[in-house]
Amino acid sequence: MRAARLIKMVLLLQSRPSMTAAELARELEVSERTITRDAQALSEAGVPVYADRGRAGGYRLVGGYRTRLTGLARSEAEALFLSGVPGALREMGLQDTASAARLKVSAALLPSLRDASRTAAQRFHLDAPAWFSEPQTPQLLPAVADAVWDDRPVLARYRRGEAEVERALEPYGLVLKAGVWYLCARVPDAGSFRVYRIDRFTAVDLGEERFRRDDGFDLPGFWEERAEEFARSILRAEVVVRLSPGGVRRLPYVLDPTSAKEALDAPNAPDTRGWVTVTLPVESEEVAHSQLTALGPEVEILAPAALRKRFAKDAARLAALYG
Repeated sequence: MRAARLIKMVLLLQSRPSMTAAELARELEVSERTITRDAQALSEAGVPVYADRGRAGGYRLVGGYRTRLTGLARSEAEALFLSGVPGALREMGLQDTASAARLKVSAALLPSLRDASRTAAQRFHLDAPAWFSEPQTPQLLPAVADAVWDDRPVLARYRRGEAEVERALEPYGLVLKAGVWYLCARVPDAGSFRVYRIDRFTAVDLGEERFRRDDGFDLPGFWEERAEEFARSILRAEVVVRLSPGGVRRLPYVLDPTSAKEALDAPNAPDTRGWVTVTLPVESEEVAHSQLTALGPEVEILAPAALRKRFAKDAARLAALYG
């Protein structure tokens, strides 16, 4: 523990002209008294740490000293590629690993380039969750992430409806979609790949042996294919509507964009007012009511009759409300 902290202290001083005891204590999460003892230990070990006295004083390395302890460990190198998603790193328990990796890279750069990580962070930030939502980090996510990194099989229990199911899985990859974590895993018994929501896991036991990954597995391609399949699988009903030109423009913003585009691309000759009649795939009449209400007077429901009747009642209530 202390050895790792001493190395990090040297790397911090190597990446900056000087640092105060308070700055080092904050970075290393220790007291200023511990920083004083660590600086003395480094000096005794031959690392030229010099302490400048006074209010503007601090610690610095003398004579352009550079450590060779900047080689990245494998886990640090892997975490470095995820450094643009700090929230995801924190949830997977990789924040400290990524921090160490960035520090090593910073220490290896020329002095003129050492602010690159800071300037990049001020210009790009990824906020994955959707608006107006408070995503909860699944309790078992760090354990699942460990299994993914180490290629270790897991015996997982997860909720499926009202029951719990136990399944042996080979975890291949994690996906963060709109604040929700998913596991893409191979089911050895079935010989196929499936997707699981991690917040539905109730227990995860990691195996001791590593499984052999399929080198042909493409996580982005697999996820794109499954996401499209899922989007289509839930569209089990149809509604027939008339859309105004404004409704045509707004339709992709209230329905699945791919389904909306396919419906609008079908041969639909507009009438004299520019309205078009289209058939839309929807999840259910209930969902269609919620979605198409957003189009207001830019849409007319033609079928099914029950949905048209529901919109007619809404219109009557609105007319009574607004007089």
